Amino acid sequence: MAGTTVTEIPELIGTGRNGGGASSGDGGGEGSGPSASGGVPQRTYVTGMIVGLGGILMFFMALVSAYIVRKGMPNSTWIPLEVPHILWLNTVILVASSFTLARSRSLFRADNEDGFRYWWGWTTVLGVFFLVGQVIAWRQLVAEGIYLQSNPSSSFFYVFTAAHGLHLVGGVLALLSVAFRPTHRLTRGTATEVVSIYWHFMDGLWVFLFLLLLLGR
Repeated sequence: MAGTTVTEIPELIGTGRNGGGASSGDGGGEGSGPSASGGVPQRTYVTGMIVGLGGILMFFMALVSAYIVRKGMPNSTWIPLEVPHILWLNTVILVASSFTLARSRSLFRADNEDGFRYWWGWTTVLGVFFLVGQVIAWRQLVAEGIYLQSNPSSSFFYVFTAAHGLHLVGGVLALLSVAFRPTHRLTRGTATEVVSIYWHFMDGLWVFLFLLLLLGR
């Protein structure tokens, strides 16, 4: 369910500001009009994204529930995991990417194409940096002899970070789609809005997971 939501994003998003003929102004004024392909209001895609994020949230909350239950089992073999310090840097990077994305959106609404592309590009770069940082964290654990099957706590760490990382890969692909692909069904303003909603959600989700791994171990 969660994976399907991610993989559909790049197929929906493109770059033409007005969607090859959709009549609208800037990113904030085209939400209620029909899409370039006709018939489907642009706000439908925003609503669809919100519904899809609800499914992703339920998926992660199920994992969190399993984490809490497993940790609290009597006679548990649970050994608290010391999270890699690089996760602090990764968290700062991802939070910063939300600020660059918000800056990019504001410049888009102001019809500043160069500024929009600059900050949108930085959001993409920060997203890639975050993913690289997660891989480094895994390598640090492996170097310490901590693997997926070493302990229930390490198992959940790998599952949480891998599941979130896969969803963030979808977000990076969506950012690239907005920057480089031609528009099909979405106007560019709606595309930037949909991707922004997804990205900010993934940012907030990671902060929650990080605090859970840090304080709930």
